[in-house]
Amino acid sequence: MPVQKKPNFIVAALTGIALVAMVAAYFAPIWWVSLTAPNYPKDAFPDGIRIHFHFDGVYNGCKAAGAGTRMAGEIIQKDLSHEDERYNPILDKSKSHDKGAEGLDCVHEMNTINHYVGMFPIATGAPVEKPLAKFFFGFFAALMLAFAMTKKKLRLAVLGAGFLAVAAWMLVDQYMLGHLESHVQAYMKESGTYFKDPERIKEWGDNVRNITHLAIGGLIVIMAVVVAGVAKIRNFSLLLALVPALLPLYFVITYAGWLWFFGHNLHPWGAFTVKPFMPTVFGEGKVAQFSTYSYPYWGYALLMVVFVALMLALLIRRKQMREGGAE
Repeated sequence: MPVQKKPNFIVAALTGIALVAMVAAYFAPIWWVSLTAPNYPKDAFPDGIRIHFHFDGVYNGCKAAGAGTRMAGEIIQKDLSHEDERYNPILDKSKSHDKGAEGLDCVHEMNTINHYVGMFPIATGAPVEKPLAKFFFGFFAALMLAFAMTKKKLRLAVLGAGFLAVAAWMLVDQYMLGHLESHVQAYMKESGTYFKDPERIKEWGDNVRNITHLAIGGLIVIMAVVVAGVAKIRNFSLLLALVPALLPLYFVITYAGWLWFFGHNLHPWGAFTVKPFMPTVFGEGKVAQFSTYSYPYWGYALLMVVFVALMLALLIRRKQMREGGAE
C-alpha cells in the first residue's frame, strides 16, 4: 500500500468502526438503574427493580424469577384468555401455560414506587430528545461519512446528500406522518397517569411541541452552518469527527439533567412529602428503605468505542492536513 494512502485507510477504518458502534449503541441499553428493598426478595427479583435507559426510551430490565425459586409462581404467570384451550389434566399434564410468560414490568413498578413521593412517570423524561434521537444519529452518521473523505468536494457532496436525506426524513416523519402530534398526545397521557393536573400537563405538552419545532429548525440550521464551515474553513472538517465523538458526554449530561428535573419537580399530590433531591447518577444511593444503583451498561461501552476510534482518526487526519495529505 502506498505510504500516502495508508493514513487514509486507517482514518476510514476507524471511522467505519465508530459508525458501526454508534448504530449498535442506538439500539443498546446505555445505562441501568435498579432499586432494591426488603419487600423485593432477591430470589424473586435477582436484579431488584431494574430499568434500562436507551436513546429512544426506557425499557424493562427485570428478568422472570427462575423456576423453583420462592415466589416464582407469583411472578411467572400467564393470564389465560378465551384463546387458550381448556386444560386437560391427562393430555396436558406436561404442558406449561407459563411458556412465553415475562418477568415483572419494572418500568411500571418503578413508576408506581416513585409516584408516592410525587415523581412523574419515567417515560415523560427527555420528551424532545427521545423521538428526535434517530435524526441526531443520522446527522452524526453524515458527519462521520464526510470526515472519512480526503477531498473537499467529495466531503461536501457527502454532507449535502446526507443532510438532505436526514432533513427530509425528519420533516416527513414528524409533520407529514403526524408523529410529532401523536407523540405529544402520548406524552400528555403518560404525564397524567398518576396526577390529573390538566393545566400543568397541557402546558408541558405545548412546551414539548414548541421545543421540538425549535430543535428541528435548529438542526437544519446547524446542517447549513456545517456545510458552509467545511467549504470555507480548512480545519473545520475536524469537527466532523469531534462532534459525534462526544456522544458519551452528551448522554451523561442529558441523563443527569433529567434526573435533576425529576427530583426537583415533585408533584405536591404525592402520598409522602420529601424535599427536592438529586437522584443517583452514578454509583449507589439510599432513599428511605430503597437502595439505588445506577451504572453504565454495555451500550455505553459502544459509545466509548465511538469516542476512542474517532479521536484517533481525528489526530491522524490533523497530521495529514498539516503535511498536505488531505484537504
